[in-house]
Amino acid sequence: MKFETIPLEDKQHALAQLREVKGLFASRGWFAGTSGNLSIRVGDYSPDRFDFAITASGKDKSLSTPEDFLFVDQEGKPSEATRLKPSAETLIHCEIYRLTGCGAIFHTHTVYNNIVSELFWERKSIPVDGVELIKAFNIWEEEAHIDIPIVSNFAHIPSIVPEVTERLNPAIPGIMLRKHGIYAWGANAFEAKRHLEAFEFLFEYVYKWELLKRRS
Repeated sequence: MKFETIPLEDKQHALAQLREVKGLFASRGWFAGTSGNLSIRVGDYSPDRFDFAITASGKDKSLSTPEDFLFVDQEGKPSEATRLKPSAETLIHCEIYRLTGCGAIFHTHTVYNNIVSELFWERKSIPVDGVELIKAFNIWEEEAHIDIPIVSNFAHIPSIVPEVTERLNPAIPGIMLRKHGIYAWGANAFEAKRHLEAFEFLFEYVYKWELLKRRS
């Protein structure tokens, strides 16, 4: 499906969802400065052809303006004429969509996710043991263990993509950039939001649990 054949109401629905999520996350302080980015896929999907709406680069996400979002294709290039530039990290979204076929990707920078990414950098994953919110990822085993992958953070975004390709775990709907932030995804905006909220809870839990263990 070409972008111009995607129904207008589908595009408007994606933008409305992004505005709602952006406002909610901004109210929680998850977009310090102009950090973070959000995207929702529209239209048909194949690994080599898809479009998605994404936050524009350099915008204050505590505000709402007509220039907050734009549509891009599977290469991160604008799907229609615009003066806006997509988020600098659009290529990471492109790769996650290509690998997973998900419907939405939300990315935030928080103090806890940055700290735990450095705390466990040498093992290249953040371990979580037996915490109830692991069930948010549809993992129902009692006392389940998960490892959330961590990848390198380079200023040159294309250099990050091969590590995302290598380290992404289909069973874990998130991947962490070292000292940067978590990318969480889901089949739709609701699921991506649920996954992101669960990750942020788990990061705070892991940090505080590690602190308690080291004090004992």
